[in-house]
Amino acid sequence: MNTKIYKSSKNIQLIIETTLVFTGMSFLSVYIHQFQFENKFLKWFFYTVLLLFQGLWFYRLYIIGHEASHKKLFKKSTLTNDVLGSVFLMPLVTPINIYRKIHMFHHGFNRKDDDTSALDTFTTNKITLLKKVYFYTVWYVSVFFGGLFIHSLASVILFLFIPPSISKKISPAFNGWTWYDQFKAIALFGMGIGFHYLIFYQFGIDVYLWVLGYPLLSFAWILSILVYIFHYKTTVGKDVRFNVRSVNKLPFFSWVLMNFNEHATHHQYPNIPWYDLPVNRIELPSEYAKKNQNTWNFFIAIMQQLKGPRIIEKDKK
Repeated sequence: MNTKIYKSSKNIQLIIETTLVFTGMSFLSVYIHQFQFENKFLKWFFYTVLLLFQGLWFYRLYIIGHEASHKKLFKKSTLTNDVLGSVFLMPLVTPINIYRKIHMFHHGFNRKDDDTSALDTFTTNKITLLKKVYFYTVWYVSVFFGGLFIHSLASVILFLFIPPSISKKISPAFNGWTWYDQFKAIALFGMGIGFHYLIFYQFGIDVYLWVLGYPLLSFAWILSILVYIFHYKTTVGKDVRFNVRSVNKLPFFSWVLMNFNEHATHHQYPNIPWYDLPVNRIELPSEYAKKNQNTWNFFIAIMQQLKGPRIIEKDKK
């Protein structure tokens, strides 16, 4: 593996670039809506393309939060890492400490068994036609209609307001969660809500919707489609860091999504910064590569999810 010295300058550039593009998209969105197009179709065509890009850029904010959750944004300063991670997660109204808890559980228990951290898997005592219809419906709504975003948002809100002792019983991801962590998460959630309210209060409902509201809906759809493509129907078992796949680089998407396509490398070595993932690509062990690496194509990985969920019948006792 080609190890490199951590370069904070890379993340400084990332923050400047992300901020400038976010600001530019916001101004462009307002301009498109206020410009007097003679051809209405042309206006909505331009806006649809921009809205999809805004959703993808919100996904970049999510991945910056991901880097911060791994404490890789600024390794030399935990405070700087968490403050900037929290700032970039404000449009997504996501407290970084809840993000970190859930994501670290994902790394530690990813597809460990059919009931643990396997979003594409449903278990039941007996498979019936009615249950299959239900499971397939839940899966398609989750992936293709924003359901996984709603699930994530509901999880965040749930763990904001239930006592830590109960949180641990609901999800092992919250083992070690304290009242201090919870109050911190509530404060960070309040900052996110405050950021949204500030834009609404200062600029009005229309500008708020163009800059944050509609892009958040676009992000909800994009997140739900993309978030599980690297784990969909991969192996299940105790070697959790191998239950994953990568896809090949696509210049535009790899730039926006910060080399997230190198997902197998990230799961095997989660301390590698986003900018070093391509030069440190690590193949899966052969037995896992044969089962998991069934495509290197980004779009085919998305479309594979149309095959539906895994439905597992539990052993009867």
